[in-house]
Amino acid sequence: MRRYVLTGTPGAGKTSILRCLGELGYGVVEEAATAVIAREQARGVDAPWTRASFVDEIVELQRRRQLEAPVTGSVQVFDRSPVCTYALARYLGRPVSTALAAEIERIVSEKIYERQVLFVRNLGFCEPTSARRISFQESLVFERIHEESYHAFGYELIDIPVGDLAQRVAAVGSAIARPDL
Repeated sequence: MRRYVLTGTPGAGKTSILRCLGELGYGVVEEAATAVIAREQARGVDAPWTRASFVDEIVELQRRRQLEAPVTGSVQVFDRSPVCTYALARYLGRPVSTALAAEIERIVSEKIYERQVLFVRNLGFCEPTSARRISFQESLVFERIHEESYHAFGYELIDIPVGDLAQRVAAVGSAIARPDL
């Protein structure tokens, strides 16, 4: 099983790309952080990212989703990975928890994800949502932290440049179809 990570700045279009890949028959796994935020906001917690347990909740959901993802073909595409959660912890000024460090160690040592990471470039803006309350300027800082984090753990970034959705889906499809990656 080849597992690819789709990452990039908030609001770059990762979810739209992922949904198109799912429609094309790829195995896809949605972003955990958004699910954690939605679950907690439904419980009345307006800003769950301010809680100390936030990062570990994301890590646990990412691990569970990765381990339980149905095998549908030879390729899976994940909207973010624990390396993204590491970048989030850095962005939020939080220490790397024991759970996050252990999960990073697991995915690196077990080579869970392909070393090539699909990095979706920002669109030049970032639309706020109930889960995404970040300015465009802040998103650029977060984007840089993601790049640094993936490089620090030995991953290679494959740029998915700005373009319309069809072009971006085609770029991802081309990258994950190459047997030499």
